[in-house]
Amino acid sequence: MRILVLNGPNLNMLGKRYEKHYGTVTLSDINTMLGKIAAQHNCKLVFFQSNHEGALIDFLQKEAGKSDGILVNPGALTHYGYSLRDALVDTKLPIVEVHLSDITKREDFRKIDVLDGIVVKRIMGLKEKSYIVGLEKLIKHIKNL
Repeated sequence: MRILVLNGPNLNMLGKRYEKHYGTVTLSDINTMLGKIAAQHNCKLVFFQSNHEGALIDFLQKEAGKSDGILVNPGALTHYGYSLRDALVDTKLPIVEVHLSDITKREDFRKIDVLDGIVVKRIMGLKEKSYIVGLEKLIKHIKNL
C-alpha cells in the first residue's frame, strides 16, 4: 500500500505557529509519527508539502497513478483551493482530510471547506493526533475496498 501525505501552505511552520490552534510539534515530528504507524501496516508514505497550490497539483498528477490513497491537510487552501479540489477528484483515490484545529469553531471564512463531499473522512481539532487518526482511518478504508 502506498499513501500520499499532502500538506499545504504554512504547514512547514508547525511548531512555530499559534500554539492554541496548531500545537507545538513540527511537520517533521508528525511525519515521523505517521511513518511508525505506516510501518505497522506495511504501508509506504510519500510526503510532500508546498506553499504553492500548483506544486501540490503537480505532485498529485505525478504520484497518484502509483498510489492507493491520500491523506491531506490543505491548510488555507481548504477554504478556496478549487483547483486543488479538482486535482484531488481527478486522482480517483480515497482521500482523508485532516486539520489540527477544528475549522468549524474558528473564523467564519474557515467554515467553508471546498473538499466537502469528496473525502471519505474529515478529522479535525485533535492537533497532531488528527493525522494519526486520519491515517488509521484511511488505511482501514483502503483495506476494505
